[in-house]
Parts: sequence; structure tokens; C-alpha cells
Amino acid sequence: MSTQVSQTEPTAVGAVDAARTALVEEVGSADVGGHLGHVVEGDAVVTYLFACKRAGYVGWHWSVTLVELPGEAPTIDELVLIPGDEAIVAPAWVPYRERIKPGDLSPGDLLPVSDEDPRLVPTYAFGDDPLDADAKAQVRQVAQDLGLGRVRTLSVEGRDAAAQRWYAGQAGPAAPIAQSAPHHCHSCGFLLRISGSLGETFGVCANGDANDDGRVVSMDHGCGAHSEVRLAKKHEPQPLPEPVVDELTLDLLETF
Repeated sequence: MSTQVSQTEPTAVGAVDAARTALVEEVGSADVGGHLGHVVEGDAVVTYLFACKRAGYVGWHWSVTLVELPGEAPTIDELVLIPGDEAIVAPAWVPYRERIKPGDLSPGDLLPVSDEDPRLVPTYAFGDDPLDADAKAQVRQVAQDLGLGRVRTLSVEGRDAAAQRWYAGQAGPAAPIAQSAPHHCHSCGFLLRISGSLGETFGVCANGDANDDGRVVSMDHGCGAHSEVRLAKKHEPQPLPEPVVDELTLDLLETF
């Protein structure tokens, strides 16, 4: 917050002492610094600014607003602490809906989607991906006439946003586990292919031993649980020696 201090003396600038006295009575003398100036708010209304010496409030100012009527003692109108140009203030408010991140939802939590969410469009207007063009036309007609099927489906914006999010995250090629993988997911036998426009870039991992089991992964993602991974010979288990049959009997011992 920027504080603009007037250098023009109001009608009764002598009220600085009255402002300081009222401030000291309210917050104590230890927290009040020197007079910084004043702001003429309007006819007979003046705000006096004092430095704040309170711990943790560097750059803040005490603001004391007085009503100064001619011939009468100044009247205290407001006393507040305000941030200056160098004050440390809380970050800008972010609505709760925009602060939610993947993984924040707990069982029973509800996260409604706005009717105007750009990620979704009416199914009758766009079809139901990954149907082909003819099938999309049929879906649009059926949904329009009978109201059947999903009410909304992914828009182009919603699909692209999901693809960018997945590709840039832990399911993409830049993930540390993918950087050290011997092979990519596109050649893994555990990859389940998906239909539609995202099928060329993504699939679903079906390896129960892999970190990404049951998750969408990019074709150029990878991990050490690839179906074709093989251990180097030095890491393979050593073969067991041939078994030795003990043929020594009591009768044979007596001959020694």
C-alpha cells in the first residue's frame, strides 16, 4: 500500500500533539516513532502518520485521523496501523477453488465443476471422444433428441490442458525415474493403449510392480519395471553348484 503524504499545512496542524497523545494512550509509547507527515482527507479532516516501532512491523505506519473544526478541540476519528511501501504484507488472496491441488481431496469431499468451466462442452455439440466422425454425429442427434448420454464432455481446451499437465508431470519423459529408465513405455508389454486423440501420446500402465501402475503415462516415459528389461550378467543370480550325494554308510565306515 502506498502512502502519499501532503506537505501542505492544514488549518490546524498543531493537532499533531493531540494525535500522538491519542496514539500513545492506545498502543503505548514504545511502539510509536517519529511524525512522518499528514494527509488532508477533506474539509476539517486530517490524517497524521507516525512511524511504527513494533517488532515485526517494519515499514508500517500508524495512521491517526482527526476532525479539526475551527474553535474546537480535535476529535479522534480513526486510529489504525497501515502498511507502507516497504512493509511486509500477506500475499494476494487466492480463492479456495484455485488453491486446490491434485491430492488435496479426502474421502467425502466434493469439488463441484462450474457450468462455465472451459474444460467441458455439451456432448450434443461436440460428440463423445473417441468416437469417429459418423458416430459423433449420431451421438449429437441422440443426445439432442432424447437427452441420453453424458451431459458434458471434454472440450479441446480441457483435453489440451490435461495432456500438458500429464506430459510435464511425473508421468512424462522429464520425471527422474524416466530419465534413468532403460526403455520407454511405448515398447513395454504392460502398456494399455487408449483410444481417441490422446492415444498417440499416452497410455495406461498395467504393471503391478511399477510406480505408475493404473496411471496415465506418456509413450516416452519409462521406469525400471519395463517388460523387456534384463539384468546384466554380473547382477544375475549365481547358479547353484551341482548337488553332492552323500553315499557314506555305516558298513562303509567300518571298513576304514
